[in-house]
Amino acid sequence: MGQDIDPFRAISISMRAHDLKAEGRRILHMEFGQPSTGAPQAAIARAHEVLDSDPMGYWESRPLKERICRHYKESYGVDVAPSRIAITCGASPALVLALATAFSPGDRIALARPGYVAYRNTIRALNFEPVEIPCGEDTRFQMSAAALDALDPAPKGVIIASPANPTGTIIPSEELAAIAAVTKAKGIRIISDEIYHGLTYGPEIHSILEYDSTAYVVNSFSKYFSMAPWRLGWLVSPADGVKRTGAYIGNLFLSAPSLAQHAGLIAMDSRDELEGHVEVYRRNRELLLDALPKLGLARIAPPDGAFYIYADVSKFTNDSLGFCLKLLEDTGVATAPGVDFDPVEGNRFVRFSFALSTPEIEEALERLIPWFKAQRQS
Repeated sequence: MGQDIDPFRAISISMRAHDLKAEGRRILHMEFGQPSTGAPQAAIARAHEVLDSDPMGYWESRPLKERICRHYKESYGVDVAPSRIAITCGASPALVLALATAFSPGDRIALARPGYVAYRNTIRALNFEPVEIPCGEDTRFQMSAAALDALDPAPKGVIIASPANPTGTIIPSEELAAIAAVTKAKGIRIISDEIYHGLTYGPEIHSILEYDSTAYVVNSFSKYFSMAPWRLGWLVSPADGVKRTGAYIGNLFLSAPSLAQHAGLIAMDSRDELEGHVEVYRRNRELLLDALPKLGLARIAPPDGAFYIYADVSKFTNDSLGFCLKLLEDTGVATAPGVDFDPVEGNRFVRFSFALSTPEIEEALERLIPWFKAQRQS
């Protein structure tokens, strides 16, 4: 029997937000990391062509796999064979595939806390044991080689994410190399979540494949490529995992949507349009970084990438879920409670997503400023 897992509490926030919207309220959705922009125009045009000309079916696009391999060569200087690429229905099945094919029930998998809620819960659902490493301001809320090396006994695996959710922090090149050295010495398999690659505001992003060719890499078209509803992602397996990954994906998931694969191939060459989205996020980030300290939220994780700000709200509450619900009811701004990402310390944190349009961010701040002022006065 599978283990019980915690709910994704931001979903309950979102459900309430949609109820309020149905009642006529204008809701600003800052609870999920879902781009407000659509898929690239050329990708949408290609989808229309395919709908008119191709009956489609179960399929894994060889051209898309080859294009992904070219992406690794051009972006990171890494050679990846098409056979190592599995096209998936988004990043979530890719994570399931990586865990299921790399580990055995009962294996211990390390991960940073705070971290994406589905890491912990997927590990448990698959009957592995999560080993959460508390990561605070001293490590920029990120996994470190020292913390991983200190685990005794060593875990069988580790999940890393750079840029990370909920913090947006990036693991520097030298730390990635150090993590790879620890895992090689101790026989720890790495799963690297790289779905926010392309979304950075200064620091350089590196793939773990630059340091460890035996790692599993999860990626997605949902974030940088702005194609969340298309449900398209991929998994890079190490050479020794290709056969097992293929067997698992064929039995558990069959194939990703054919239409999305056709569109995704075109999206990968729509960089000018996509970089325009990044500039919108950059502006939104600047607006929030300027405004949040004035609201009383001066302690935040440094958002190097992705489109999140993880803020300490302990001056106002010790119940982040209740705080987010009250904020939603009073202002119509939906946010994500920190308890999703950190079951120990997350009661005093809230995550703001800035993957909205700039006018929506400005409208959100117009609502948040007087609300937080009232909270401080009370």
